[in-house]
Parts: sequence; C-alpha cells; structure tokens
Amino acid sequence: MVQGRSSLELAPLVRGLSQGGEVLFIHTEASDRDIARMLTRMMGPKVIVVPSLAKVPRDLLAEVYVFTNGVRGDGPFGYQVDVFDAVPGEARYTPLRRVVLVTWREGVQPRILSSVQEIQEALRKGEVVVNRTETVVNMPILAWPGGQR
Repeated sequence: MVQGRSSLELAPLVRGLSQGGEVLFIHTEASDRDIARMLTRMMGPKVIVVPSLAKVPRDLLAEVYVFTNGVRGDGPFGYQVDVFDAVPGEARYTPLRRVVLVTWREGVQPRILSSVQEIQEALRKGEVVVNRTETVVNMPILAWPGGQR
C-alpha cells in the first residue's frame, strides 16, 4: 500500500469488451486535458496529462471505441463500455490507444456492440458514425478472455 491506499484505489479496474468477451483495464495517462479530467472524474485517481502521447506514430497505436450515445452504461460518456481492438498476446496489442468515438444515428435502435467487427457491421449498415480522434490514452489491459497478467 502507498500512503494507506490499496492498488485498487490507486488504479481501479474498468470493464470493457473485446471480441465479445470482457476485459479489465486501467487508465493512466491521456494526451488530452479534457479527456484526462473526464477519466479522473469517472474513476477517481488522477489521470495524468501527457500531450506527447498524441505524437506517437499511428502504426504503434491500437484503438479503443468509445460510445457517445446509445445504451446507458459505465462508459466515459455514460453509455456502453469501451470496445478494444486487441488484447495482450495479439500482434496488434499495445496499451497506447487512439480514441475512436462511436455515435448511434438518430432513428436507429441502439444495442450493445461487443467487438470491432460488430461496430464495423453497424457502420456498414449506416447505424453508427465513427470519428477517429487524435487523442491517445494509455490503457493497459490486465485481464481478457483467456488470459490475465
């Protein structure tokens, strides 16, 4: 313990999804001040602002899909949890994630999307819009379908 705080108080686990299964991860740093504040409010411990994360070459980043509307849940905007494109052990895995915002179109019945493939299918059908931001967040995954650290 550090100064009487447990590791869960210092970095509480956050639930997300990948390939239809649950992942547990933490937020530690973000390239954008507003995103860092939102994640700090969401989880409690301070998410540190590291602007240089936004300069990491795109081919060294994975993606995290964050929902701006739709089904209410525990995601950062109050909607469904985040969806990750890769987990530890996969060639594409890195804890550094470019934030991709997913918005359900008006008139579409939102539902939980639990994989990148489901998001891409909803995009093909015109049900959602995706916006690849320049924001990068360090989000190490600690447990995933079939594995954990």
